[in-house]
Amino acid sequence: MRAQVAAFMWACVCVAPDHAEAQAGAAPQRVVSAGLCADAYLAAFGESDTVIAASWQVHQPVSAAPDWMRERPLAWVDAERLLRLNPDLVVFAAGEGGRTADLLSRHGIGVFELGWASDFVGIEENLRELGQVLGREAEASREIAELSARLDDLARRADVRGRQPEILYLSASGGSAGTGTFVDAALRATGAINAVDATGWTRSDPEHALGLSADIVVTSFFRDGFGGRMNRARHHSAYAHLLAAEPRIDIPSGDWPCASPNLIHAAERIADAADRWARDAREEN
Repeated sequence: MRAQVAAFMWACVCVAPDHAEAQAGAAPQRVVSAGLCADAYLAAFGESDTVIAASWQVHQPVSAAPDWMRERPLAWVDAERLLRLNPDLVVFAAGEGGRTADLLSRHGIGVFELGWASDFVGIEENLRELGQVLGREAEASREIAELSARLDDLARRADVRGRQPEILYLSASGGSAGTGTFVDAALRATGAINAVDATGWTRSDPEHALGLSADIVVTSFFRDGFGGRMNRARHHSAYAHLLAAEPRIDIPSGDWPCASPNLIHAAERIADAADRWARDAREEN
């Protein structure tokens, strides 16, 4: 499926439920982002007059959208509202197109849905495919090359560091992240060891949390995430020792509300903490 979509060009018609459908014609001139993750990918291509609207989440704390995108009209995953914007391409986050994308297609509007990504390879694939749809392949290639160079730099820093820290990720919900998640991908890109021995996203478990420890605690979505009763780690005493742990760093939620090009920022912040931890360990010895 990936190989088929990678060959997709804006000048052809492609039917792929989790990627793109477009009509024949020139590169789109009225592009609308319909989701938080779509915002992040379109922003990675730089400011463009062709992006005429951003998602309603662009003003939320979990968004890292640039100022130019925050000034655009807002869009929702709602066919009627999207049609009023008169787009020729709507970009959806993974899994968010659904019936709305089908309805837009019936009205002759191009749609592109990002693929599910859980690592940097998936991010690069999304950039490459979106670049083809936008007619901005050169910008996509440059972004991918920069991402690759930054990942290489993280690997170099891990080699210099030598010993690697065990890192525990804790979200405001009390959950964490094991293998197969983009949080784990960010941790492993730094050379760090994920303290969570599990696959996928884990749920809040106060009893289990009492026994958790790590060299570094990484938190996120506490200060700038969505509020609600599900944020158990903010209030439950079982998580207090993790929130008081030293060293502990808090990653801005805008770095990783999904697996977007911004994930590299989270990885670099984690690498900074790992470098400090290694330096302190050497000084103690």
